[in-house]
Amino acid sequence: MKRIAVVMAMSAEASPVLTALSAEAATGVAPLVVRWFTATRHRSEILIALNGRDRRFGVDSIGTEPAALSTYVAIDRFRPDVVISAGTAGGWERAGGAIGDVYVSDGCVVHHDRRIALEGFREYGIGAYPVLPARQMAATLGLKTGIVTTSNSLDENDDDRLMISASGAAVKDMEAAAVAYVCEQMSVPFMALKAITDLVDHPTATADQFNANLSMAAKRLSEKLLEVLDWLIPRERGDMS
Repeated sequence: MKRIAVVMAMSAEASPVLTALSAEAATGVAPLVVRWFTATRHRSEILIALNGRDRRFGVDSIGTEPAALSTYVAIDRFRPDVVISAGTAGGWERAGGAIGDVYVSDGCVVHHDRRIALEGFREYGIGAYPVLPARQMAATLGLKTGIVTTSNSLDENDDDRLMISASGAAVKDMEAAAVAYVCEQMSVPFMALKAITDLVDHPTATADQFNANLSMAAKRLSEKLLEVLDWLIPRERGDMS
């Protein structure tokens, strides 16, 4: 794989991997507030597409809309062999998750907050977007595997819980399904790599867990992302099946 694009949302998530890759900021190639960083690893080109900061609110552009925009631009201009949605996420103790675990997507990526009670649209709302098979890689690199579920809310309500339970998801984030949607529409292989900052079913508030564990989880994500890149680079797409 000669070109790999990594789509990320938050500067704090991206900082350790940008440093580890000695990535350089690219100028004049991306519109709006999307920020690009490029690096070379084992003669392959790596693009870190960071969603950037919201022009109005001045915060990191998290959520599905910025992720979809960033992914489209990355695919359209960079033409990657594979796209990785990398970032931090929530997990569940009931599913065997622990703070600091790093998961790679398995099976599919879904939405859990798009409830469309119309014929044919229910499935569209959920998405169930395909992911690259990565169990062999996960076993080798010490990654956990599971379905990733996405919404634009940090917490979850009762309706969300029902959809999450139905999907069997092990990881909850705010971008992966949007990235996966664009990848499916543009016929580019996709995977998600997520480090756990918080446990949704823990009594401590999600926001408190996230703030306490973000730095540690970002470092774990960077370490494993480099290992994933080294696994992918010498392989063809068909080698993942």
